[in-house]
Order: sequence, then C-alpha cells, then structure tokens
Amino acid sequence: MGRQFVVGDIHGAFKALLQCFDKAGFSYDDDQLICLGDVCDGWPQVRESIDELLKIKNRIFIKGIHDQWALLWMVSGDSPDIWLVQGGIATVLSYPDGVPDEHIQFLSDALLYYENDGNLFVHGGFDPTRKIDHQPHDILLWDRTLIVSAWKKRNKGVRLTDYKTVFVGHTPTFNFINTKPIKACEIWLLDTGAGWSGGCLTMMNVETGVYYQSEVVDSLYPGYVGRRSHFTQSE
Repeated sequence: MGRQFVVGDIHGAFKALLQCFDKAGFSYDDDQLICLGDVCDGWPQVRESIDELLKIKNRIFIKGIHDQWALLWMVSGDSPDIWLVQGGIATVLSYPDGVPDEHIQFLSDALLYYENDGNLFVHGGFDPTRKIDHQPHDILLWDRTLIVSAWKKRNKGVRLTDYKTVFVGHTPTFNFINTKPIKACEIWLLDTGAGWSGGCLTMMNVETGVYYQSEVVDSLYPGYVGRRSHFTQSE
C-alpha cells in the first residue's frame, strides 16, 4: 500500500473531492483513503461522490450522521423534515432513477470508527474515559465535547486520549477560527465546512500532516446553496 490519506466531510461536493485528489496526486490503486463520514447531503453530486469512492481499492468509510439519515431513506423511503432541510433534498435529487444497490451496501458497510497504527478515525468524537468498543453509537456520530475540550486546552501541552492522533469530522472548523484544518492537543479536526457556503474540502496525508484543499465549494456549484451559509449555521 502507498500513502494514507484522510478526508473530511464531503457532503456531495464531488468537484471538490476531485480537486483534492488531483492536488495530492492520489492513486486509486496504491493509496488508502479514510473518509470521516457525511459523504451525503448538501451539494448536488452525492451519487457521483459515492461512485468515485467506490473506485478506490484501499478505502475505509466511517459513518456520519447524514449517511445514516440518507441510508434510512434509501432502504425505507423515510425522509424526515429535519433531514431534508439539512441537505437531504440534495441527496434525493441526485438519484432521479433510483439508488443503486452498491450505494446502499456502501453506506450499510460503513464503520463507526477505525483504528490504525495508534491513530483513531471517527466522525464525531468519543468519551476518552471509555474503551472505544464500549462507546454508544450516538457519541461516535454526534459528539462535539472532545474537540471543544481540545480547543480550550490547545496551548496547555496536555493529551486528552491514549491515541497518538485522533482524526474527526462533523464540527466545521469555522466554529473556531476559519476553513483550515485544526490541530488541538492530539486531535485533528478536518471538517473545513465543505457542506456549507464559504467552506472547502480538506484531505490530509496521515503520516506527514500535509493537507490539500479544494476551492470554496459554492464557487464550484454556482446557483446552489449547499447546507445554507455557515453564518446561519446552528447545528
């Protein structure tokens, strides 16, 4: 296997994903890509995004909240309003001819977390006082306590977990500073707001910490609003 990369929340921004691949010189056959979840909901190319991820030989996909919502719709037709207004309508519209079985399988097979070489990859976060395999699913998907705690203690030289590095998505970095990835304690936050107007997508080389970013995503999709402007973002 070649290099190991991790990418933040894609949210249907297929063009942004291709830009990151191009900038990194990503190899679909040799490199590994770990996705931190939320490939669904936001921009209009969810189907294309999943199709592209399926081309990668060495891929790890971690479940995000929006993937869970989208999968529920795919298998049951259930489409709660809270999902539709948070970008779900873009997912529905990206499948005018129905959802391929391999896309349903792709989301069904998603992991709740991934451990490798002393590193942890998870969508939301986790409770460091519990073993990772004893975490409630909702914590792994929804937690923001870990990254908030890391941000508050970022200059104090402390560690919050037993992992070498923890990579998370879910919480856009512009909640703290801007659209650059944030390292606080041993936590890397890689959701740089690709689902929102004004945000971009980030992919990082796990070993070197070198990262690659797309253009601002709404510039790639003129006429679309994604999951609204981050200036009104409350989730």
